[in-house]
Amino acid sequence: MGRQSFGVMKGKNNMKSFMQTKENIKRDWYVIDAAGQNLGRVATKAARVLRGKHKPTYTPYVDCGDYVIIINAGKVNLTGNKLEDKKYYNHSGYPGGLRERTAKEMLEKYPEEMMERAVKGMLPHNRLGRAMGKKLFVYRDENHKQEAQKPIKMEI
Repeated sequence: MGRQSFGVMKGKNNMKSFMQTKENIKRDWYVIDAAGQNLGRVATKAARVLRGKHKPTYTPYVDCGDYVIIINAGKVNLTGNKLEDKKYYNHSGYPGGLRERTAKEMLEKYPEEMMERAVKGMLPHNRLGRAMGKKLFVYRDENHKQEAQKPIKMEI
């Protein structure tokens, strides 16, 4: 018996795999309200939409994700002792240039940066991830500039 006994078809394959290209991407706008939500839950949802994994046409090597607006970043929730224990580090590149901030300080003074770091840390760390990160917009309160795009409200 040959290969045909195992169900392998000879000739043309009837099923075609769909591969997304940058020419046929349709991008939507989503708004996520972070008030009272956990930081990680909001970040994972936003990263998933930015990558495009919520779409059936997801292709790993193409930036097929949508735009994400996160509002009320200053009202996000951190569980456990993270407000006091979690640290954010920056280094200027000079000797002695290490700067350290607690999550409480970041939440009070720089909630947008805190949310951006959480989301961008979940994206690929290459050119593709940087392109995806440019589609993220974070605001401290409920006012945002993207009303003209008519964003769709996303529940968490």
